[in-house]
Amino acid sequence: MAPEEITKVQELIYTTRVEAVMARDVIVTTPTSTMEEVRDLLRDNRISGVPVVENGRMVGVVSMSDVMDAVAEGGLDTPAHQHMTTDVTFIQQGASVFEAVNGLGRHGHNRLPVVDENDKLVGIVTTGTIIRSLLQQMETSFKKKEEEKLYTYRASHIFDDIVSDDTSLVLRYVIDDKDFDRAGHASSMIKKSLQRLRIQPSIVRRVAVAVYEAEMNLVIHTDVGGEITVQIYKDRVNISTVDHGPGIEDVAKVLQPGYSTAPEWIRDMGFGAGMGLANIRRCSDVMKLMSEAGVATRLDITFRIPRSPEGDKKSD
Repeated sequence: MAPEEITKVQELIYTTRVEAVMARDVIVTTPTSTMEEVRDLLRDNRISGVPVVENGRMVGVVSMSDVMDAVAEGGLDTPAHQHMTTDVTFIQQGASVFEAVNGLGRHGHNRLPVVDENDKLVGIVTTGTIIRSLLQQMETSFKKKEEEKLYTYRASHIFDDIVSDDTSLVLRYVIDDKDFDRAGHASSMIKKSLQRLRIQPSIVRRVAVAVYEAEMNLVIHTDVGGEITVQIYKDRVNISTVDHGPGIEDVAKVLQPGYSTAPEWIRDMGFGAGMGLANIRRCSDVMKLMSEAGVATRLDITFRIPRSPEGDKKSD
């Protein structure tokens, strides 16, 4: 089966973190605010719901429907905590935009509160904030093209300037387990390197998504992290990720889309949705997963680089 083509927008959705697309200036209310005050807050700011915050932590959400219920009951002078919803869907700031989009669609929400590792409210993400931020990133990427031209020229001539039967460039990255602050850094550096080598944009996008998912697997599922090795040839890119445990008990199961072995606290952070290996397989030309329970896991993925006219090799 041919690998799926990835658009620039899809790549950004998979590899951008929520903290980069959220609105940080969040309108909030308190548990002791009256429903009349909440009504005025919603009306004045033209929003349909507001987080209820106490000591920096979100304890619930009050919506316009809650206000309408309070009006019907004649209780506009009652405090917000009597009407708020406490079972709130939220997302961690370090989660990917892909997870945020899924959360918005899955739960039918207009917005998702964003919290940090201490569950403190730090922002809000909506479809609008996502679209605006992605458009800004695409514009920034376009502006950086001129700055990258010199680096791209130098790097793209490596294979032409070195004479051998089979030249390759090897890149290595060490990934620490549970290091969510740096998650995605290695895949970003790999993407930049491929762009400077003037690999076709469509291939770079596929690699960026697949390597991001592979890097997140090392961060989420391993005991001591692992290593990503990239071998770049004229006609292919080979990528391997290796860790030293805990290994996978049932390889066939983890290859099923939506099946996740991530613990509950990881999934609560917006990671570990069980789509990583499925996304890697659909982006790559070849994928091979080898694992022994309690020992180690190795993932090998290959991307073929077809010969193309010089004009088709310009990176975006």
